[in-house]
Amino acid sequence: MPEKLPFPCGVYDFIHGDEAIARAAIMAGCRFFAGYPITPASEILEVMSLLMPLVDGVIIQMEDELASLAAAIGASWAGVKSMTATSSPGFTLMLENLGYAIMTETPVVVVNVQRSGPSTGQPTMPSQGDILQAIWGVHGDHSLIVLSPSTVEEAFNMTIRAFNLAERYRVPVVLLTDGEIGHLREKVYIPFPEEVVIESRKTPKSNELKAPFKDWHGDGIPPMPVFGRGYRVHVTGLTHDEKGYPETTNPLVHERLVKRLVEKIERNVREIFTYKQILADDAKVLMVAHGITARVSIEALEHLRKKGIRAGLLKLDVLWPLDFALLEQVVNSVERIVVPEMNLGQLYHLIKEIASPSVEVVLVSRLGGEIPTPTDIVEAVLK
Repeated sequence: MPEKLPFPCGVYDFIHGDEAIARAAIMAGCRFFAGYPITPASEILEVMSLLMPLVDGVIIQMEDELASLAAAIGASWAGVKSMTATSSPGFTLMLENLGYAIMTETPVVVVNVQRSGPSTGQPTMPSQGDILQAIWGVHGDHSLIVLSPSTVEEAFNMTIRAFNLAERYRVPVVLLTDGEIGHLREKVYIPFPEEVVIESRKTPKSNELKAPFKDWHGDGIPPMPVFGRGYRVHVTGLTHDEKGYPETTNPLVHERLVKRLVEKIERNVREIFTYKQILADDAKVLMVAHGITARVSIEALEHLRKKGIRAGLLKLDVLWPLDFALLEQVVNSVERIVVPEMNLGQLYHLIKEIASPSVEVVLVSRLGGEIPTPTDIVEAVLK
């Protein structure tokens, strides 16, 4: 953390969502950014190009998104907190290296400012079509962390949290926002450095270097060596043993490795998963939403309460890992669930799997860059 940030702290009345993410990354200690311009995430690259030189950081515009994440992974292994940012089709290109980051346990932050698809889709229109891609787009059994802000201030705070979680669990963290939040301008409080908790990287002791991928402390998270600081360690995306060397034919080695990669996230789900319940204690109808649709749901909730409808909102700040035990308890305490989304039902399918057969789950879907309106949600509740 520099003694002086390259921007003032305090209240900003009118700050751009992508800019807030870039400033938060600097505050979190990010000192390497690699990216490729893509709407509606390009402003993150632009702001980082202005801020990084002021904190002796490095920014590179790469030839494409696949190379951008590769560069960020390399920088992380060199001991620098790193980030890349893109939008939906670029995120698709990153998936191969996202899997590499999971397998090599590389802390890195990936921002996806979603836009409409598939393929090139609608470059300037927002979407929430990448939920399942962010969670399960990487092949093989794996786990990672996916955060979802619904305000510009949350985008700022969640970016800092993304870096902290990446360092704590040695895992890539996806900040899954959308074009609406990314291009929204809102009042944001940027805290002073002394108000912010920043997670530091845990490096191994000398005796732990003989097995740099061993669960030395029983938490499933090996301390991370840093290239160029006297460490000698082999890093590979192949199935590897605790020394880091390829071991691709032994099923026991593969099972032990993959289970540890998954369980280090699952066993900490209560610490990672966060949510907000609004008027949900006495609700008969529950809206479940995230991102920009959570904003709309709050307005719909106000209309419903005025009509005497016992409605509530479950706002998800983390899309993965999900605390299934908690969610089952919440969603099965109501008679009906309404899920508004800017897709054909990605969160809807997750909630439907959790809900009891006796609970009706209703999708309120909008495509083409359109956001479900409060009226859409109210009508779905009253139907």
